[in-house]
Amino acid sequence: MARRRQAVTIKHVAADAGVSLQTVSRVINKEPNVRPEMAERVQASIDRLGYVPSIAAQRMGGSRSYLILALNDRERTIADWRERQGTDWVDQMMLGGMVKCAEHGYRLIVELVDTHSDHVERELSAALAALRPDGVILTPPHSENETILRMLAAQQISAARIGSLRPGHGFALTMDDERAARIATEHLLELGHRRIGMIAGPATYELSQWRIEGWRQAMAASGMTSDGLLVRGDFGYDSGLAATEHLLDMPDAPTAIVASNDRMALAALEVARRRGLAVPDHLSVISFDDTPIVRFTHPPLTAVVQPVAQVAARAVERIIDEQAGRKVDASPEAIPAGLEIRASTAPPRPANPRR
Repeated sequence: MARRRQAVTIKHVAADAGVSLQTVSRVINKEPNVRPEMAERVQASIDRLGYVPSIAAQRMGGSRSYLILALNDRERTIADWRERQGTDWVDQMMLGGMVKCAEHGYRLIVELVDTHSDHVERELSAALAALRPDGVILTPPHSENETILRMLAAQQISAARIGSLRPGHGFALTMDDERAARIATEHLLELGHRRIGMIAGPATYELSQWRIEGWRQAMAASGMTSDGLLVRGDFGYDSGLAATEHLLDMPDAPTAIVASNDRMALAALEVARRRGLAVPDHLSVISFDDTPIVRFTHPPLTAVVQPVAQVAARAVERIIDEQAGRKVDASPEAIPAGLEIRASTAPPRPANPRR
């Protein structure tokens, strides 16, 4: 039976280079207090031996753990996975976060925590104690959870809050949801729509209100009324069905709908199908998220493309900068979304059947 090849460790590198373990660790972590000739010697040994730095080796250089923890909502994430509806929020967050972490010798770990649970403090305390992360990325609704923010502040752990502008610990990152809803609505107005409905997300999410404001601003700027055209959903498919039914039952029903996420937009397509309404001939639909499924609907959905990967990467950068003692601008940062125009939007027809 073949023997396993012995792994090269930091001790082998230190012996080969004739330096201390701490010196090797400082070179691995790219710390500034290492003489160039010493760094070259250690790097030559690393290259010669084929050494791959481990988290344990990195931690030897100081108090940093070189781990960043990303928290996502357990209930919604597990529901998405089980139903196989296809939301790539977590995938995109991992893409942006992991790639950026790898550039700096960090690791990203994703944990699912139920923000509405009475056990959130106990669960998060256990994760923080076990991992000792240098920073935490909070996604909605965790980014608005005061209990979580207080815990991170008390332990002086860097925090990136995605989708929240409330005052609190850490720094805020958004996808400029207000602007995103505005450009989506403006696209419909430019096509000639005047009655544009909005299916908003739950009020517990700050970004839901931002999207409402963007829609209202665009409507008002064009002299159109938004009165009575707003219906709230909960980001779930069933709520999208009910919201669309409500809008299309109106005496002067909208000719277009902006849905605040892909699931509710898919529900709008289904209601249109049941009522014999052709999309986009009789009803135009725009979604948020742009998850893969909306590209394969009939018709493919025009959608706001949220830069989740870019936001996660930026969150990692800011946490690392703060850990390295570099000056970090504490003001909120917006990374703008885009609009992908597909076949679900078109100019309205003069008369639309509604039932």
